[in-house]
Amino acid sequence: MKLSDPLFTLFGEEISGRDLVLIGGGLFLLWKAANEIYVDVEAEHGEPPTVKALHGIVLVVAQIAIIDIVFSLDSVITAVGLARDVEVMVTAILIAVGVMFFFAKPLGDMVERHPSLKLLALSFLMLVGAMLVAEGFDQHVPKGYLYFSMAFATGVEVLNIRRRGKRSPPATA
Repeated sequence: MKLSDPLFTLFGEEISGRDLVLIGGGLFLLWKAANEIYVDVEAEHGEPPTVKALHGIVLVVAQIAIIDIVFSLDSVITAVGLARDVEVMVTAILIAVGVMFFFAKPLGDMVERHPSLKLLALSFLMLVGAMLVAEGFDQHVPKGYLYFSMAFATGVEVLNIRRRGKRSPPATA
């Protein structure tokens, strides 16, 4: 049995293991990104850490692990579809992990300097989550639409960051 073989039918659509991974991962990304946006925008900041906050750290680590598994499975499924040689797949995955490892700190530092980038990235996660759910239900949306909207939003944010950088700091009394 392959990951792409139908497991059951839902609303007239055959659902495979691959579809379940895409739908589950997409719904998780939508929930996680929406929750993070809410916390960042609406929650009270500056509260002292509590036992609940420590429990939250454990939950965040578990969620990051789940996201990694979902993206890893999706990457492996894609690699299997694109490459015939196991060596090519393993090399591609190792290169991807190396690139992520190399750029993690610089990207984290940049997000700390420009907090609006965090909201932009979370919005991108919502887009990706919606696309994963759509793909899980065999609804193809051309990736060019997604990439163009992300590039456009990033361009606007770059302009906003440059504009904020050119403003003089407020005068203190």
